[in-house]
Formats: sequence, C-alpha cells, structure tokens
Amino acid sequence: MQITSITVTGIRLPLIRPFIVAYETYADMPTLLVKVETDTGITGYGEATPDQHVTGETWESTYSLLVHQLGPLVIGEDPFQIERIHEKMAGAVYGCPSAKAAIDIACYDIMGKATNQPVYNLLGGRFHDQLPVPYVVSILDPDVMAEEAKEAIRQGYESIKIKVGTNPVVDVKRIQAVRRAIGDHVQLRVDANQGWRNKATTMWALEQVKTCNIDWIEQPVIADDISALAEIRRQTYLSVMIDEGVHGDREMRETIIKQAADKLNIKLMKCGGIYPALKLVAQAEMAGMECQVGSMVESAVASAAGAHLSAAKKTIISNELVGPLMFSRDVAAFPYEGKRIVLPTLPGLGLSVDEETIAELAQMTAVIGK
Repeated sequence: MQITSITVTGIRLPLIRPFIVAYETYADMPTLLVKVETDTGITGYGEATPDQHVTGETWESTYSLLVHQLGPLVIGEDPFQIERIHEKMAGAVYGCPSAKAAIDIACYDIMGKATNQPVYNLLGGRFHDQLPVPYVVSILDPDVMAEEAKEAIRQGYESIKIKVGTNPVVDVKRIQAVRRAIGDHVQLRVDANQGWRNKATTMWALEQVKTCNIDWIEQPVIADDISALAEIRRQTYLSVMIDEGVHGDREMRETIIKQAADKLNIKLMKCGGIYPALKLVAQAEMAGMECQVGSMVESAVASAAGAHLSAAKKTIISNELVGPLMFSRDVAAFPYEGKRIVLPTLPGLGLSVDEETIAELAQMTAVIGK
C-alpha cells in the first residue's frame, strides 16, 4: 500500500459560545483537515489544530508546512510504516507536532480500515468501554461560571473543569463559587494554563482554596519551569497535572526525574499524534503517573483519535474530548451517548466525514500528489 495523494483544507469551526482560557479568547476554532488517499482506494482522515501559545505553530504556518514539506515527503510511503514516517518527518523539520499529528492520525485511520479494525484494536484493544467527559467552563465572572457549572450538573455531567489563570485573586473567587454551586461531591478540576506563572503565586492561590476539594491543579506555572512544578508538588496537598510542560520524550524524562507531577495531560497536537503518544503513556505508567487525553478543542476527527487512544490504555483515567460539544457545526458526527463517549466497532476512526461540510467551511485547500 502506498500514499498517492494528500488534500489539506483549512477551515474555521464555529463555536456555540466563545472559548476563553488564560492566554486567548476564541470566537471560532481554526483547524486543518487532511485527507490521505492510497493506491488501494482506502482513504484516511487526520487533523491539525495548532496553538501558537503551546507549540509555536499557527494555522497558516501549519498549512504551509503540510502543503510544501510534510505532504510531499510522505507521498509513496506505506501508512503501516508509521515509525519510518515519523522518522522522515522528524528529519525534515524540528517540532511542529500538530502538523505531524494530522498525518499520523490519517495513517491510523487507514490502517484500521485496511485491517477492518477500529483503531483502538491496533493500540491494545478496548480497555475502557465508556469514556465520561467533563463539562469545561471558560474564564468568566465567578457567579457566571458557578451558574454554568451548576446547570451542567443538572444536565447530567459528572465532573466539572474550570479555566482560571487571569487574576489569582479573582481565580480564587471563581474556584470557591463553582464549588459552592455544584456541592461537595462533584469532581472539580482546575486548569490555570500557565496563568499563575510561578511557585509563589500558585502556593498562595492553593492555600486560599484548600477547603474546595479540588481533584487536581493543572499546569499552574509556565511550561518551561518544570522545577517550579516539582517544588509545588512537594509542598501542596493536591495532585498536580502537567500539560503544556510536556510535549515529548525530553520533557517527560525531566518530569519523571524531578518527580514534578502526579498526572500527565497528553494532547496529540502537542506530541505529534497517536504513535508518539503511546510512548508517553508507557513512560508515565513506568513512573506511576496517571494520564489524561486532552484536546486543543478539535473537530470530530482528532477527537476520535484521542478517544481511541483513551479507550485502549488503562493508565489513561480521564479525557477532555469535548471539542465536538462546543461546535455549532462539525465535519462528522461524534459518538457521544449522553455525557460519555462510546466508540463504535467500525474500522479506523469510525467516522463518516462530511466532505460537503468541509468544502463549505474551507478557507484554503491544496492537493499534493495528483
């Protein structure tokens, strides 16, 4: 089997409401869909959702890289030779993980379709039958966040994740207000997205909310300061999750050596796809760390890839694959059943991608190999 052509399409997915995190406010979500065709007639889909604040990639730069370098590079390659493909991409360009993830995901989709197996069966089989999803609350006024979280619990969500990181004093009020609104027994996760910056601010904030029964604090300090995260972990009563601080093996090794985190948030867009994510899962398991599969607020395509990874590995105990819930329009139906993901037994990613929707949302398109 050989890759014969790749179509790269830049689209902007409309959000139901703005998504607000510590470093950005999104009115819509720019992403890139990749369609990989083979000489056997099997087609696979991948996605790149770059975040310039996390990986240094922009929507435009990722499009250019896929069209002019990575796309032509993998024409003629066998999608099953995934390590060879990653080695070629690594040799051609340093970093740029979301661009590499798009090709990686499409290759796994093809492998699943070629073997008539869902992707999770290529990763070890389905360990988790259902994947509960949290409700994610953007940064807003404390009372507004509290009411939104309370309504989510009424709708049947079992856990709440809130975004903070703009102002530590107000963030404390946000956490306290949400905890009061949802009661004592609902799981509450807090993500500062590097917004508390340093150890001193983080320790002050955590001291103020020590009675709020937080399940874990995620990436409170800047990504590169793994030493600060290690000091926080040693001094706090909370579980600490690292996210932006780990992209690949190098940061993972430092995190393990410094014992900087209890949990790891894996994002396919940070590490370069399913294949490198499997390595991170193995390293985390070796170190006794639990994992979560997160999201850059991706369409059904990349969200499905994350769900297959989550379903296959016992060490992955949570996910935040909520992108499809946040869009008013998507490129495929996503397998939510209530507030859980239940993956079908269909081959590949298990999606029926709507080419008409992609064409209608397209802002730029290029075809390589034809």
